[in-house]
Amino acid sequence: EEKRRCFVLFQHLVAGFVGIMVLSSAVISKGSLLVLITLASPTSTRTPKERQYYMLLLMFSLVVPNLLVFLKSLWKCAFKTFVPPNLKTMGIVCLIECLVSLGTSVLVLVVMPQFDVLTNLFISGGVCILSSVLQIVFRLQRENWKIIFPICSLMLILTGYFLLGADYYVRVTSYVSNQGVDCYWYVGIAVLSSFLVSLTWWENPVQASNNMQEMLTELENFRDFVFVISSLLRVVVIGAVYLVYHKLIKNNIVWLNETLEIGLIVLFLQAFFSAACHWFGVVACKIHSVRMSFAFPVCFTGPAVLILGMILFVTQSQEFVGTDRTSIIGFCSSLAELSSRNDSAVVILEITKSICRTSLNSHYWTWPFSLLALEGACMWLGLITCTYYVWNFKVQRIERTTELFVRRLYESAFIDLSLLLNTRMKIVCAVDDVENCVIYLCATMWHETYDEMLKILTSMFRLDRYRGDPKEEHKDVFDFECHIFVDDAFMIEKATGKKFINEYVTDLIHVVIEVYRVFTNKEPDDVSIIETPYGGRLLFVMPEGNMLSIHLKDKQLIRNKKRWSQIMYLYYLLGWKGYIVKNPQKITRQNNPCCASLISLDGESFLLPQYDNDSKRKHISDDNTYIMALDGDTDFHPSALILLVDRLRKYDNVGAACGRIHPTGMGPMVWYQKFEYAVGHWLQKTAEHVFGSVLCSPGCFSLFRGSALMDDNVLKRYTTTATHASEYVQYDQGEDRWLCTLLLQQGWRVEYNAASDAYTNSPQEFKEFYNQRRRWGPSTLANTLDLLHSGNETVKRNASISRLYIFYQIFTVGSSILGPASVSLMIAGAIQFVFGIEGTLSIIISVIPPTFYMLICFWAKPNIQITIAAIMSVLYAFLMLASFFAIIGDMAKQGTFITPTGLFLVSMSTMYLVTAILHPQEFSMIIYGLMYFICIPSGYLLLTIYSLVNMHIVTWGTRETNKEKEEKKSQNVLCDRNCQICCWDMKLQVTQETDNLMLQQLQQAVNPNAEVTEPVVHEPIPNTKELKSNKPKKKKNTLPETSDCKRDTKDSDSESNTSDHSIPKKESAYSSIEDDNDDDNLLYEDWVQPVKQEFLKKLTYANMKRNLQEQIRYTLRNKNQEDVCEELVMMLTDTVHGELKDKVGPEDVLGDSQLEELQYALNEAARRILKTNRMERLERRVKRAIEKTLIAPQVEKMSEDEQDFWKKLLERYLAPIVDDKAHKEEVTRELKSLRNKAVFLYFILNVLWVVATFFLQAIGNDVISIKIVKYWPNGTASGDYLKVEPVSLMFLLSFAVLLIVQFLAMLYHRVYTLIHVVSYRSTEKDYIPRDEVRGITDCLD
Repeated sequence: EEKRRCFVLFQHLVAGFVGIMVLSSAVISKGSLLVLITLASPTSTRTPKERQYYMLLLMFSLVVPNLLVFLKSLWKCAFKTFVPPNLKTMGIVCLIECLVSLGTSVLVLVVMPQFDVLTNLFISGGVCILSSVLQIVFRLQRENWKIIFPICSLMLILTGYFLLGADYYVRVTSYVSNQGVDCYWYVGIAVLSSFLVSLTWWENPVQASNNMQEMLTELENFRDFVFVISSLLRVVVIGAVYLVYHKLIKNNIVWLNETLEIGLIVLFLQAFFSAACHWFGVVACKIHSVRMSFAFPVCFTGPAVLILGMILFVTQSQEFVGTDRTSIIGFCSSLAELSSRNDSAVVILEITKSICRTSLNSHYWTWPFSLLALEGACMWLGLITCTYYVWNFKVQRIERTTELFVRRLYESAFIDLSLLLNTRMKIVCAVDDVENCVIYLCATMWHETYDEMLKILTSMFRLDRYRGDPKEEHKDVFDFECHIFVDDAFMIEKATGKKFINEYVTDLIHVVIEVYRVFTNKEPDDVSIIETPYGGRLLFVMPEGNMLSIHLKDKQLIRNKKRWSQIMYLYYLLGWKGYIVKNPQKITRQNNPCCASLISLDGESFLLPQYDNDSKRKHISDDNTYIMALDGDTDFHPSALILLVDRLRKYDNVGAACGRIHPTGMGPMVWYQKFEYAVGHWLQKTAEHVFGSVLCSPGCFSLFRGSALMDDNVLKRYTTTATHASEYVQYDQGEDRWLCTLLLQQGWRVEYNAASDAYTNSPQEFKEFYNQRRRWGPSTLANTLDLLHSGNETVKRNASISRLYIFYQIFTVGSSILGPASVSLMIAGAIQFVFGIEGTLSIIISVIPPTFYMLICFWAKPNIQITIAAIMSVLYAFLMLASFFAIIGDMAKQGTFITPTGLFLVSMSTMYLVTAILHPQEFSMIIYGLMYFICIPSGYLLLTIYSLVNMHIVTWGTRETNKEKEEKKSQNVLCDRNCQICCWDMKLQVTQETDNLMLQQLQQAVNPNAEVTEPVVHEPIPNTKELKSNKPKKKKNTLPETSDCKRDTKDSDSESNTSDHSIPKKESAYSSIEDDNDDDNLLYEDWVQPVKQEFLKKLTYANMKRNLQEQIRYTLRNKNQEDVCEELVMMLTDTVHGELKDKVGPEDVLGDSQLEELQYALNEAARRILKTNRMERLERRVKRAIEKTLIAPQVEKMSEDEQDFWKKLLERYLAPIVDDKAHKEEVTRELKSLRNKAVFLYFILNVLWVVATFFLQAIGNDVISIKIVKYWPNGTASGDYLKVEPVSLMFLLSFAVLLIVQFLAMLYHRVYTLIHVVSYRSTEKDYIPRDEVRGITDCLD
């Protein structure tokens, strides 16, 4: 809550800052334009040369925005997309643009210099006249009464023009100074020019009226090319107007040789702050601060300029020496001689003289000046009423600029009016029109630990709490399902050959139960166990009603490993679920009242949540179907997911989006990875996002668009089975990168969102880290080379990838290939610094260890290679640390840091420090920078060698376990101990059955008169250990005894039902479920019953009281009946205690008859309490809560249609791969051959780089070197020269240029990330509404 309050304060500060910047930049832009016009006026006291210079600068101020648009549009046409234009449409648009440019240039370059500064300030408001007329004609108002706004605007503007003419008539007739009859012509030209300028925003009302939609839609396709042509035409028209008027008509152009400082400053202010005002205006809209930070500042720009000008006029006029202050007429008359003998500021003096040209200088100044004031008021009010819709402007998060504003071009001469009139009257996709989307969270698991499973389950339950009831609407408009795919979920018991779930699935079940308890304080209510053709499935309904499915994969039935799990859920979620959406009759209808009660609260039959989601999806397109790829140890918050959803929902060409991955863990290897991940995301991923597209969206936290995955040559090709050596490296060693490569080649864009944080465990051991990177390194290189090889085709298909971006990636790949040689040379420099050895000898010494290690990697086993690499890494770390201090000592000795090594170290440190400051939440990562520096040889030299030489090893390398230990895992064993006494070996084992038998015996001993019940006998559990203990007869007798017990139970149940008609038939639904399942019990596989037994623990006496209490509280949570709720909880708890006391033990599972009797007693107690409190309307809900508390887990059969789907999918794509020995040997030979080629290529290139540097060093710096002047820290030259080798200098410069480019991309990306975060936080939903859940997340974290 404290963080939330701080962020709300920060959000308001950002909005206030943006609003101030919009207002101030608009005032400076408008004021500087008026100053330039005043200085260029013929009535100015400046010389003709100066006036023409200012006029030239005024023309440049009109040209600058056109040049900016030209460059941006040319960039998009050259490097993004180019669509051939329709000549007719382009001709019409270019004609309109020429008319607009003609009107703007005539108004600014011809008319305004003839007017005074106040008239120029007021007259610009008339450019909204066409917009008002079109609003009236097209009747764009949603409410009819709002048509009064454009009508008033038109009337006010016409009144303003009338007052303008009247004002100049009064000036001429009252003999105001410098006012001639020709001013009437300029007034008429001003009105005509304003009308031409108003053509600028013709698209806005036309688009809102849905007229000319074919032409406008066509225009959107080639708008960039149109802007390239139209911006050039506008520049030509502006230059033509300037030359025609001032050269041909006035013939007053006198070229100026010297530069005037004032004019350049004013031009810079006008051009820069016009662009800044436009950009900050866009930002204000995107952060959802339209009124405070956009509409208010822009609307009040004119009054602010007027107030500021009048303040300057009043205050600065006191500084003029020799002026007559007795009257305004005398003051203005005395200004005529100040230009030649006064040292006052030129700008203030000219503005003051321009104001004296108004009606203030009239002998009848009181009422004539009121005409000018009324003119300004009418023009300003006309603008406000014309753009009234801006105040109710609502936008989505990260709205596109093209959807906020009609035109990309802004008018620098009318910056405030340009922003208001350019704001769309009709949003293309309104906030209320956001389409619903469905998100499938798919986590793949492979031997995760208990704590790792806890992270992903906690994240899913957080999202369930955030989303709430799927039947209710949500602000973010989405539905979701959670799916967990467990690889290698089963084991075969050697003694019996039976299949059971392994220890990892057992841990997963315990984690689900634990997290459910933490979030709800009770056991899971709705659990289904389903046998499937690929293994099994567990279905859970999460507390808020969303679905969690756990898919248990049997490696004997389906392919394991991550890529095949991804193919499995992609075909299931996008294929099968998409099929049943198109065929609603395939959606299973639940006729069983027990199953229907999973969701129903009022006695009505509803669909299960998964079928309900399938029904919803028929209204959702594949474009709005998203797959969230997760790892089994990922930890994230709902906001991280929603930020990724925003990007896919807003941009149709985005096929995938990834977030910021934070490695977690402890130890030096984790510290190294923390800084490595930070630098990779801060600089590399942001550069890829800004300049092109992200190349890899990691599978631990990435969101994919369904239609992108189903596109041609994506999912189909992703199912390709690797048969050749290169395919094993590219396909199976880096499946996430390969999937992104397929998306990019198909034309989709992959994006990165820095505010979407996810946390995942990273390798903590040196061996595990090296094995992970042994997979990643070759796969990254293979996929990047594949993308570069298809660069020409990819550029044509993908609008986000340009040839320049391909060149950037070529340079990056080249740098990585030469990484070992570069690190070796850096080590040589360190040896030279530390030990004072000559450069050539240090190079020879530096290449000996990597050569030795490469030979070791060819001959030794991987474990020995990693051990040697660890030892060498420690030695290299000491050397790098020594070189670090040696460089610092050398800078101190030289007295300057301006040396090649010093500049490199200082610049790198400064850049990383600034980057960390710009990531305040991750600033602590800078602490691990030193660890990263000293581990550079290990990470970029030894690891590269290890990865290349072991490229032929295609095993996963991480999370490997001992299978023998796994096979010995037993089921339902509460205690398992081995004891050795002398020569005796004793095995002590306590199973669930023996434990229950002991509890019954103790119960009889304590209370001999108590009725003996059958707590768990009716649930036969395969006791694997008892099968080993030479007791086969017990197994034979168990099932018949159980059947008899069940038969007796059925008879007693039927008698109780016939004797008591007050119990509804469906309230004993669990009995019918048991009856149905008993007949087919032997048909279920061996693993089903132990899993069911885990969830039957909810029906124990100890758990039932807590479950019932929380179920009642949850059912009545929104009914505002706390007193009745607590009374119910207390009385029903007493009823449970009274019914079961002295009858069952605390850990006994209740039988059917006991559940029947208990349900009847609870229903009667609830009915009495509700009747007493006159709350009979809640009786159905309370009975449903009681039934859900007493319901047992369901064992279900998969539908025949879905079984058929899985069988065909397994047969076609996912059947286990069985390779013969000959094929394996052939693949091994190919992989080793590929390894040898890759190592040879790397070796040759790096050797050439080292040899070139060695010979340059051997020749000597005196022969071949570049001399750089050495400077002291105070900036003075020392007279000495630093001699640097050309190759080293070029490499350093190239590396520096690459880092600078990445740094600039990071700055750009940071700004837009901040905009997205602020806009999200302003609309974020509080997903912890109840006080009792406040500490849940902290407890789990």
